[in-house]
Amino acid sequence: MKKLASTLPNMILSLGIITAVAGALLGVVYDSTKEPIAAMQKEQQVAAIREVAPPFDNDPEADAWKTDVDGYSFVVYPAYMQGKLQGAAVMGGSMNGFAGEITVMCGFDLDGTVRNYQVLSQAETPGLGSKMQLWFRDPSGARSVIGKNPATTPFYVTKDQASNGQIDAITAATISSRAFLETLRNAYSSYIEYTKEKNK
Repeated sequence: MKKLASTLPNMILSLGIITAVAGALLGVVYDSTKEPIAAMQKEQQVAAIREVAPPFDNDPEADAWKTDVDGYSFVVYPAYMQGKLQGAAVMGGSMNGFAGEITVMCGFDLDGTVRNYQVLSQAETPGLGSKMQLWFRDPSGARSVIGKNPATTPFYVTKDQASNGQIDAITAATISSRAFLETLRNAYSSYIEYTKEKNK
């Protein structure tokens, strides 16, 4: 018992040193990876804008316009060609996925028709909700949102008959599908809001 009592302070000191060193190392790792991660995310974002937006000769990021929809921030990246609006890429998301947050970059033509989209982040169930990157561009049945306009096609899953849903949900992943379509509806609303602001 005496031996244990005499070694206890040394054990506490050792554990304290180990904890301090581990904390310092974690801080160094965080600092060294923070900028590369931010740069990679920025690069992914720029690539997604180019992928989904109509052709443009402006700098959509410099012309970015922000708004909030249902407490979630949406960013409109307008696409101009020779000073004329061609459409936009809109980035936003939803916290209503099966596993929480999803983030999508959606491209719209001038009239609000969906050109393309890129899922930037999601943590949905592999093999189910995670299929959203491909599912909603598949021409089978009523899956695809490409070439459709939320003003004329209700972007709700077909199970949601009260909303006259016109889009097929991912099989066994209705919650993920609803979150994705909610994001696109809100992205469309953000784009329309932007056009109204610019036409005032």
